[in-house]
Amino acid sequence: MPANILLVEDEPAIQELIAFNLNQSGHHVLRAASAEAAMTLVKNALPDLVLLDWMLPGQSGIEFAKKLRADERTRAVPIIMLTARSDEQDKITGLETGADDYITKPFSPRELQARIKAVLRRRAPQMTDDAVEVRGLKLDPGTHRVYAGDQPLDLGPTEFRLLHFFMTHPERVHSRAQLLDQVWGDHVFVEERTVDVHIRRLRSALEGSGHDSLVQTVRGTGYRFSAQA
Repeated sequence: MPANILLVEDEPAIQELIAFNLNQSGHHVLRAASAEAAMTLVKNALPDLVLLDWMLPGQSGIEFAKKLRADERTRAVPIIMLTARSDEQDKITGLETGADDYITKPFSPRELQARIKAVLRRRAPQMTDDAVEVRGLKLDPGTHRVYAGDQPLDLGPTEFRLLHFFMTHPERVHSRAQLLDQVWGDHVFVEERTVDVHIRRLRSALEGSGHDSLVQTVRGTGYRFSAQA
């Protein structure tokens, strides 16, 4: 699935090449040539993933990664470090800082795409095209279809995204605020009770097949998707 990727790279030619290839793959790319410019973009809207050059003018990529990991709002954003430094200790430093992966320049567009997909599958599975199935309920992001057994279900776009997030994060309790950030985006300002409306719509769509019971209310906290009674 298309992801919003923040590319932090100060060399114009490399930035242009990476952005071109990511756009060709359907991703939306935000660009920054410094950590300071990148932080301004992050404050405006959380990206799905950050491609971060190690050597930047001013604040280094390592220091920027530390700031992202220290802030609760940005802590979970996946980070892939881009660097010409291939020394093992440098890789260890990058990973210990909180980077999810480390790719050494020069690299091919195919390798970068594979790394991005692997990190998103690990850290943000709702951003991938992988089909998911729970107790006969199957959701396919590639075709944007949901089936209960062999029967197709009709879901609105918000209910589809909500169900996809639930199915890729089962057995966890999510507050309304967390669901708003993950499904609507943290830059969208809507009432938390909006979540309740879409939960009701989702349950209604799943009721005919008996899968509505998978979406559970956790009193005083939020919602959980669980195959357990």
